[in-house]
Amino acid sequence: MTKKLFFFIVFGIFTTAYSLGTKTTENSKIINTWVWEKTIGGETNPYVSTPKTIGFNKKIVFTPDGKIITYKDDVEIRNSTYEIKKGTSFFDQSEKDLISFEGKTYAIENLDSQNLTIISNDSEGTRTIYKK
Repeated sequence: MTKKLFFFIVFGIFTTAYSLGTKTTENSKIINTWVWEKTIGGETNPYVSTPKTIGFNKKIVFTPDGKIITYKDDVEIRNSTYEIKKGTSFFDQSEKDLISFEGKTYAIENLDSQNLTIISNDSEGTRTIYKK
């Protein structure tokens, strides 16, 4: 009986540690410095803005401790928190990774080693594209 109890305790510890590690890996993809490439307006307000058309460069830095730091022309302009969680996309009602920061929630459309594309999770549907 003691051996079985010990086995279940050890098994529970390892499965808990594995599930925590998996979640950290998913969220760790976003941790980096991202340079704004362009923003594309939604259907009701179609536009394209870029650093050239708007007159400044912008970058965001996601830190491992849940902070997002926003820079305009390499000057820090905001420092706040972000949160990533599963949620429902406004557009297709599917489950997506949602990221919330600076008072807004976005659906993560694309996140890979070089690209981050987020869409505002509301009727506006503004798409913003960042590159490493």
